Amino acid sequence: MSDRFRELAAAPRVAPSILSADFAKLGAQVEEVMAAGARVIHVDIMDGHFVPPITIGPLVAGAIADLVHDAGGAIDVHMMIEAPERQIEEFAKAGADSITFHAEATPHANRTLAAIRELGCCAGIAINPGTPVEAVSELRGLADLVLCMTVNPGWGGQSFIAGSPDKVERLKPLVGDGIIEVDGGIDTATAGGIAAAGASLFVAGSAVFGADDPAAAYQAIATAAGAS
Repeated sequence: MSDRFRELAAAPRVAPSILSADFAKLGAQVEEVMAAGARVIHVDIMDGHFVPPITIGPLVAGAIADLVHDAGGAIDVHMMIEAPERQIEEFAKAGADSITFHAEATPHANRTLAAIRELGCCAGIAINPGTPVEAVSELRGLADLVLCMTVNPGWGGQSFIAGSPDKVERLKPLVGDGIIEVDGGIDTATAGGIAAAGASLFVAGSAVFGADDPAAAYQAIATAAGAS
């Protein structure tokens, strides 16, 4: 699983987030963006505690896993939940290729990253807008990716935080060869600047699935980001 994600994320990618998809036709919408070139599908997990909303769980991730994998893609799970170490095994079983959790959500980041890798997934650590980049400095080499939130987590459709490119630039030396992923407010207007700052994996939800033509919206953001 981790090899699939690592190979795909070696090049800049836009990762459509199903948080903004129409769940009545989820499979069809995933197929639509993958036909347009998407290869990383982002799955946002929220528990009503770490963030106010409740979204989805491993059953939904598992429902699209074969579809995504058969098309040559990967499932990128982003856990915005308390005590993420309790849930990682279920998402790995559901078909996740990458699992990211928040540094703010557990005191056991080191152990949780190791456990994710032991389950055969790439391991990611996420930080909120108010969390300093130094929060990940002790995890270099343990995390395959660092997700820098470019909005406050919890809801789709928020405006991009203007200082995010500067934060990504400060994060880059701490990540080394790891991937920098960004999530929140990514669209054609913001993708280029955050790419220039050092991000290479761009989560886009409402800008893709909220558009009249999700495939065209995906392609436009990928072009703006210089992504595959």
